[in-house]
Amino acid sequence: MISTENIKNGLISGDFNDKLAYLYSCSGDVKPYADRFLSVIEGYTNTFGQADELALFSAPGRTEIGGNHTDHQHGCVLAGSVNLDVLAAVSLNNENVVRIQSKGYDMDEISLDDLEIHPEQYDKAIALIRGVLRKFSDMGYELKGFNAYTESNVMKGSGLSSSAAFEVLVGTIVNHLFANAEVDPVEVAKIGQFAENVYYNKPSGLLDQMASSVGAVVAVDFKDNDKPAVRKVDFDLSKYDHSLCIIDSGADHAELTHEYAAVPAEMKAVAAYFGKEFLREVDKADFMKEIKNIRAAVKNDRAVLRAYHFFNDSDRAVEEAAALEAGDFERFCGLIKDSGRSSYMYLQNVYASSIPYQQAVSLTIALCGELLGGRGAYRVHGGGFAGTVQAFVPNDMLDEFKAGIEAVLGEGMCHVLQIRPVGGYRLV
Repeated sequence: MISTENIKNGLISGDFNDKLAYLYSCSGDVKPYADRFLSVIEGYTNTFGQADELALFSAPGRTEIGGNHTDHQHGCVLAGSVNLDVLAAVSLNNENVVRIQSKGYDMDEISLDDLEIHPEQYDKAIALIRGVLRKFSDMGYELKGFNAYTESNVMKGSGLSSSAAFEVLVGTIVNHLFANAEVDPVEVAKIGQFAENVYYNKPSGLLDQMASSVGAVVAVDFKDNDKPAVRKVDFDLSKYDHSLCIIDSGADHAELTHEYAAVPAEMKAVAAYFGKEFLREVDKADFMKEIKNIRAAVKNDRAVLRAYHFFNDSDRAVEEAAALEAGDFERFCGLIKDSGRSSYMYLQNVYASSIPYQQAVSLTIALCGELLGGRGAYRVHGGGFAGTVQAFVPNDMLDEFKAGIEAVLGEGMCHVLQIRPVGGYRLV
């Protein structure tokens, strides 16, 4: 760790400008990013008092580029980290207690003597922290107490996975402080998923944590979920004169847990017809031959359609990565549009069937189609039902596109983002 004053002086004087420009894919003014780190240091000092030494960490939100609801069936995905992140200022406290104060929330405090599951803390950040600590402890690392103050600009409910970013942030902190940074990013992602599945009590695939932890654009094959195949894909949108937009539809995720849970449950019901647990274990040709009998067995046409989406969208994720690696951006955009149509028609996660009169995401998709006029690409982003839409927008129409979206949805609802080159990161 470095003295707090040296860090602050370095951020102000520009000593970290090269690191910040790299971290945030920024070719211009990095002062706003330096100011965010100064803010998190100030938050730490106001919360815990002056620390002689500090470390600064960052973990990014993620965007799902290809493979919509394919990861939980051990399929293929294409995802990337973005230049929105959770920051932390951290110092050891010479106690046996971990304290994390996130801006705007109550402080979470965990004794390292109590790393068991607390069911009353399901759905709370403290459960995620405890789960990460427990996994590192089980791996044989000696943990010590620390204080951390965090700030985030990863919008909650945005489909950018603020919870995964937080899990990866805590995992990155523990990895650097107590594991000599020897735990690789894929394993850090799996630790985050463990915390979310077991301690937070939320079933999820590994896509969110993987994209946040590994960073850049990654193609991931989850055929072996314990050892997913991960490779980075070169994707520089600026080379194609396009920008990535994440559009907040304004829809509310509240009370939609049953809609999200139904997607993997229905896909698994089709897999079970073949005596398998996940659709990845089923051959698509066998599925197509058996559709009549599957319908009779599961008595759920939507389940059949969702399985059909899985087979095609998992393959599309592989094709999207190949198109980018071949420099065929037009082909890539076509595949994104195909994925969007499949999500709308077959996966059916663009609006909640339980509240069909609320279709903010559907409306946002319609706006994208109208404003882009056949150029670029767009599709539902992330889990769906509520939340966000992703669009790849030609730069020559970016201002007009953003204005058109916000004229309907409201100011600040269209976010222009960059792909960042790294995942969990220690700045100092």
